[in-house]
Amino acid sequence: MATASEKTSKKSKKWFPLESNPALLNRYIAKLGFDTSFYRFVDVFSTEEWALAMIPPGAVAVVFLYPITPVQEEYRQKEKAELFSDAAKSSSSSSSKSSSESVWHIKQRIGNACGTIGVLHALGNIPDALKAAAIPSDSWLGKFYESCPPEMDNIQKAEILEADDEIESKHDAATSDRDNQTSRGNIDDKVETHFVAVVCKDGGLYELDGRKEGPIRHGDTSPETFLKDACGKVVQTFMDRDPGEMRFTMLALAPTQSED
Repeated sequence: MATASEKTSKKSKKWFPLESNPALLNRYIAKLGFDTSFYRFVDVFSTEEWALAMIPPGAVAVVFLYPITPVQEEYRQKEKAELFSDAAKSSSSSSSKSSSESVWHIKQRIGNACGTIGVLHALGNIPDALKAAAIPSDSWLGKFYESCPPEMDNIQKAEILEADDEIESKHDAATSDRDNQTSRGNIDDKVETHFVAVVCKDGGLYELDGRKEGPIRHGDTSPETFLKDACGKVVQTFMDRDPGEMRFTMLALAPTQSED
């Protein structure tokens, strides 16, 4: 059994942050075991139709980075009270944002680990057929998802992640990847941005954030409308909340196109 000091040490872990960079993330997920010959991350340059039209049809996840500002934090606290408080859980008024039990969600308890958490949320909720094809059962991802099924408590998932030295090493290597556009700096530098994933699961449009208590449903969607819904109903809402901010980036997990 872990001692109190060991538990405290695990909870206070801190990693170097990942960049919102498709080349870097594609190499990272490949090292985790995801076959990028099927799908890979690509830049989404805007939530407008012209930019969405540039993405290969069939995107299955969106990962976006947003700035942690006072207005975003104020909304997050309000949302927590409305959706995840004891009163909200017992109120039927919160049912419009209730989640499917099949949605895979993990809590983030490691500092600056939101890039890896965003990736795990994205890949953990892809369609079953794609998961079977692109994630070998003997890969790190395959073994991790096997040990952390959707119905497992999201804190238990976090504890398994925290105890995994292999993912810590792979994350660290990714933060010094050759495609890094900036220095990773000092591990104690203040990080003012945060990764969130958006997925389509059982007909629902879900926001997945490791800092939040669980998945948040933003209405219905379908494989055909997912990218438009994710960018228009979720990412754009974050942008509208903080219109003076420019530090937003978006990546879509979309079918890999031939380079021929």
